[in-house]
This record gives sequence, C-alpha cells and structure tokens, in this order.
Amino acid sequence: MTRLTVDDVYQHIHGVCFKTGPPGTVGAETEWFVVDAADPAAHVPAAKVRALMDADAAAAGPPAGGSTVTYEPGGQLELSSAPFPGLSALHTALAGDIARVRDVLAPAGLALAGHGVDPVRRPRFQAEHPRYRCMRDYFVSGGFPDAGEAMMCSTASVQVCVDIGADRADAARRWRRAHALGPVLVAAFANSPLRAGRRTGLRSSRQAIWTELDPCRTLPVLRDGDGGDPAEAWTRYALDARVMLVHTASGEWVSDPGMSFLEWLGKGEPGPDDLAYHLSTLFPPVRPRGWLELRMIDALPGPYWAVPVAVVAALLDDPAAASLAEAAAEPVADRWPEAARCGLADPPLAAAARACFAAALDALPRLGASGLVPLVAEYAGRYVERGRCPADDEPARANAAEKEDPACPL
Repeated sequence: MTRLTVDDVYQHIHGVCFKTGPPGTVGAETEWFVVDAADPAAHVPAAKVRALMDADAAAAGPPAGGSTVTYEPGGQLELSSAPFPGLSALHTALAGDIARVRDVLAPAGLALAGHGVDPVRRPRFQAEHPRYRCMRDYFVSGGFPDAGEAMMCSTASVQVCVDIGADRADAARRWRRAHALGPVLVAAFANSPLRAGRRTGLRSSRQAIWTELDPCRTLPVLRDGDGGDPAEAWTRYALDARVMLVHTASGEWVSDPGMSFLEWLGKGEPGPDDLAYHLSTLFPPVRPRGWLELRMIDALPGPYWAVPVAVVAALLDDPAAASLAEAAAEPVADRWPEAARCGLADPPLAAAARACFAAALDALPRLGASGLVPLVAEYAGRYVERGRCPADDEPARANAAEKEDPACPL
C-alpha cells in the first residue's frame, strides 16, 4: 500500500477537495426526524423506518428524483439529492422525493419533522454500523459525551452543496464568501430553541452543540486573518485534527488511536483510503469535498428546506448577488455566538440577512429559478424582514434552565 507524505496530503486536497470548474451545479442534503404523528414524544424504531423504505424501494424502485436515502445514528432520515445543473431541477427532484418518503411513512402513522434539534425526545443511539459506535466512543473518550450523543442522535440540518469555483482565484473568493455568510445563515434559519422538552435560551441549539464538540474537527477552517490558499488551510486543519477511528486491514474498527493525522503520517502507516476516511470525519461549517458543503443550517419545517438552498446558490453563483453578499456579510463574519443565541434579534445580523435575501431574490430569475421566488419571498416576509427566525415561532415557555439574554429575549 502507498504510504502518504505531507505533500501527498496537500496534493490530494488541492486536486480532489478543491477541484475547480465552471460553477453552476447545486445539490442539497435534507435531514428529518421521523416522528409518530399520534405521539411525537415517542421514539420511533429506526428498523421500522428502514423496513418501510426498503419495502417501497423493492416495490417501486429508488426515488424518482435520484435522491439517496440514508440514516443518522439517532434514526434521522436523510435525503441527499443528486447534483443538478440548476436550482429549479434540484427543487423539483428533491421535493418529489421528500413527498414520496412522506407518502411511504404516512400509512404507518409516521411523519417527517424539520427541527435543528429534536425538541421533545432525548437522544437514543440506534446505529448499526461499527463506524458510529467508534464515533460515539471517540467523543466519550475525548470528553464530549453529551455533545457527541446529542450531535449524532438529536440534530438535523439542511446542507447546501455548491461548486468550488472556476479557477483557484475564484475558489478562494467563494471560500471566503461561504465562511462570511455562515453566521447570517445560522441566524436566518435558526430553528432549535428546544432540546428534550426544555428551552435552551438559544435560537440555534444545534449550532451550540456543534460548537461544544471537539474543536479540532468542528470549528470553521477559515479564521480571522487567515487568507491565502484554501487548500493550504484545509491541509493544515486536516493534519492537526485528531484521528477519530482507524479501519484496520483485518476489518476491525479502532476508536481514538490518540494521535493527530500528522502524527500518524510520521509513523508511516496511513494510505490514501485512510486520508479520505479521515477527511470524512471532519465537520467544519464549510467543508470542501470537490464542492463546498455548507453545514451550518438548521433543518426547517415543511417546504422551507428549499429556501436556504436557493439563497446560498444565488449568493455564491450570481456575480451581482455575490458582491452584495460579501459587503453585507463580512462585517458580521465573526458573529457565530450571537447567531446561535439571538438569531435575527441581533441587529447587525438582521441587517446583513435583509441585504442577502434581497440580493438572492433579485438573482433567482437570472439563475433560471423564478419559480422559487414566491417561497423565498414568503420566508423573507415572515421572518427576515421582521427580525425573526423559525425558532421564534415556539411559545415562550420559560423554565429554570433558560438563561435569557436581555439583548435578544426569546
């Protein structure tokens, strides 16, 4: 087996993770909690959901829109779209596949619920694959047992995937823009004020969970003053991160071998497959995978999952919208804590969000996505223009655990 060097890691990241080409392709991953419609507080066995979906696939074939169905460790159902050459095609395909899943689950009394964090149920680990057991063990051994269990079993998101860029200069611009937009997207789509039946005092409890979790693999790659080559930044990040687990040649899974990837390289042991797997265990808000995967958005109710997909694609792919987004987002690029705590009750984030939504709405027709304008405008009118987010729809039921911030009361 080929043994890697640091230069090999950089070359892989530059050639694979930051592979450039004309932008315009878009994809999305939507995660959903499966709930018992008659008893939302009840845990739904993941095996039951799998059996229903497998029976449907055997009878009717895979989802017509090309989406892949997978499951998170707590039983969350994930629909990952195929890549599409535009927003309209993506929306039509993924909306149809989501509707099909709903139709499969409904006769069994089950429904899909969109929340950033399960608002009622406590975490319950239901994964079968040894990778997830090793992941759970890693977080326990690393001192993150609660956040690790919550992340794996009680969180859900909308992930938006867009192209890296036309060339290296364009990739660097899009990389910086995606990071600058992060707090705006957290705030505008915050939808997790409750966790296990109690208010947390946060609009996005999901973002807070990820922030608490193992900073070597969940903090943003791009930090203040960190310019230059995105591939270089991602290489440093990957080399410094702890190895979560090792899949041995004998087929065993070993959790937390107690070293960074750079230290593992020094032992002369990892090969290309180990690098690819290590990169898959890093979860920053913006992750390069041959495309940019934006991971900071809470799962949303009903049809609103399409709104962040449309907004992100417009602000990254349309030149005029991109320029406006950069000007609006750069001043709030470091407001991750305020975004999670306050959502759009934070005035600087609210102003940035209004500017970004206006730019996106203007850009969507130019991207051939006029059909999404009414939905994005509805969301903007209901939330963004009023300085609100979906978390604000929850009734303000204070309890002893809530620590309300007078600057952004719930």
